[in-house]
Amino acid sequence: MLQRPAAGPVLSGLVKACHPGPTAAVTVLVATLAVVAGHGAAGTALVAAAVLVGQLSVGWSNDAADAARDAAAERADKPIATGAADVRTVRAAALAALLLCVPLSLAVGPLAGAVHLAGVGGAWAYNLGVKATRLSWLPYAVGFAALPVFVTLGLPGQPWPRWWVVLAAALLGCGAHLANVLPDIPADLAAGVRGWPQRLGAARVRAAVPLPLLAATALLVFGPPGPPEGTGWAGLVLAAVLTGAGVLLGGRSPRAPFLAAVAVAAVAVLLLLADGAAPTAR
Repeated sequence: MLQRPAAGPVLSGLVKACHPGPTAAVTVLVATLAVVAGHGAAGTALVAAAVLVGQLSVGWSNDAADAARDAAAERADKPIATGAADVRTVRAAALAALLLCVPLSLAVGPLAGAVHLAGVGGAWAYNLGVKATRLSWLPYAVGFAALPVFVTLGLPGQPWPRWWVVLAAALLGCGAHLANVLPDIPADLAAGVRGWPQRLGAARVRAAVPLPLLAATALLVFGPPGPPEGTGWAGLVLAAVLTGAGVLLGGRSPRAPFLAAVAVAAVAVLLLLADGAAPTAR
C-alpha cells in the first residue's frame, strides 16, 4: 500500500519526483543548443521553458505511473514509495505541466512546437506502457531526435537540422535509455517489465552502452563536409574516455553509465559549438 506523504513540504516531494538530474541536464543542453543554433535571448528562454515543463511532465508521469510498482519494491529512491510525495499530487502536477507545455512549445513555432509535443507524447507513451515492450528504445530515440528539430524549426525561415545531427541525437537517446535502465534491470524483471534492455540482460546492456554514444559522437565529427579538425578528434577521444569510465565505474555507482551518457551529450553540443555554425542544413 502506498504511504501518505511525510510532513515535509509538498514542493520538496515534487522536486524529488520530477527526476531533477535528467530534467535539468536536458533543459540546459537544449538551451545551449538553441544558443548555438542562433536563437536570441528571448527565443532561447522560450525554448528552455518549453523543454523544462515537458521534462517535468515526463518525470512526474513516470513516477506516478510506476507508483504501485515502486512501493511494492520498496524503492528508497522514489519519493512516492517513501511517502515524501503523494501520487495524486504528482499525477496532477504531470498533467498541469503537460498542458502548459502545449502553448509554450507552439509559441516557439507551430511546426517546431508540434515536433516537440510529439517527442513529449512519445515519452508519456513510454511511461504508460511502451517501456515494457521490445520497442522501449523508440520513444527515447524519437524524443531525443525531436530536440534539435524543435530548436532549428523555431528559427526564422524554419530551417531543418542537418541529418547527422538528428541521427546523432537519436543515438544519444538510445544510449541514454540503456544507461538509465541498467541499474534497474533486476527489479524490472522481477516486476514483469521486459523492455529492450531487460530482454538483453545487464551484462549485454553494460557492454552495449558505449556503442550508440560513440556512434553519435562519430557522426558529429565525420558528418560535416571536409576532414575532421583537431577539436573533432579531441571530442571523439573524450567521448570514448567518458563512456569507458561509465562502464568501469558502473559496478561501484549504478548511475555512472547514465551520468557518462549525459556527459557525452554535453560533448556533442560542444562539438556543434566548435563547428562554428548552427546545426541547420546548409
